[in-house]
Amino acid sequence: MSKRELTPRTTARRGIQSVETGLRVLTALATAGGPTPLTTLGQRSRLSPSQTHRYLQSLVVSGMAVQDASSRYDLGPGVIRIGIAALARLNTFSGAEAAMRRFVEQTGRTGLLSVWGEAGAVCVRWFPGRPTVVANLGVGSVMPLLHSATGRVFLGFLSANELATPLAEAQATTTALPDLDAIRRSVRANMQAESDETLFAGLRAIAVPIFDLQGRASLVATAIATTAFPREDDARVADLLRAACREATVECGGLWPA
Repeated sequence: MSKRELTPRTTARRGIQSVETGLRVLTALATAGGPTPLTTLGQRSRLSPSQTHRYLQSLVVSGMAVQDASSRYDLGPGVIRIGIAALARLNTFSGAEAAMRRFVEQTGRTGLLSVWGEAGAVCVRWFPGRPTVVANLGVGSVMPLLHSATGRVFLGFLSANELATPLAEAQATTTALPDLDAIRRSVRANMQAESDETLFAGLRAIAVPIFDLQGRASLVATAIATTAFPREDDARVADLLRAACREATVECGGLWPA
């Protein structure tokens, strides 16, 4: 072996390549969907059977993989611990906040983020636009389920169990009940809901969901416009809001509907 082959840089590069190869094998395990034979993992990792076996044995020793009685391999408890730690560090709010701040800066429209609570859709973040919206709205405000853009997005995506009590209360206090199935179909088809002066005179809103890693609409982002903003710009703003919500969904590890 030449001196060149024994330099620290070469040794370090070999170590890096070894880690990269090990991660390829681990990725093959993760995407296999269950216990998998060595030969299949070797093919997915683009390694020979002997190479695959060496890496798998190292992963077994470290707890990243397990081998069953049929000599098939699967993810081990070490990977599960790492996965749980990664999930615990995902912050849906931080990604959504950053996306909404950029949206408000870009469009000038006031923005808010809402979650679903016991009382219904509750505003938990408020982002003042240019000009500032003057209305009885802010952090802690509960958005009407049937007559606000925010409430309608939750109506479109949440389960019947989650909606049961607020929906019953809304129905009890509403004389002209809208077509709920039509609202759901529209929200799901367009990935948004709109309201036009249904809550406050001179205010209109566009709302879009943000999904978590289970595909649940955990947040709803809403953009509010006053009469100072031209209506003909609403379609462009809706596109920007959907893009921001999709970005926030992906950043937090969520699942945006295909």
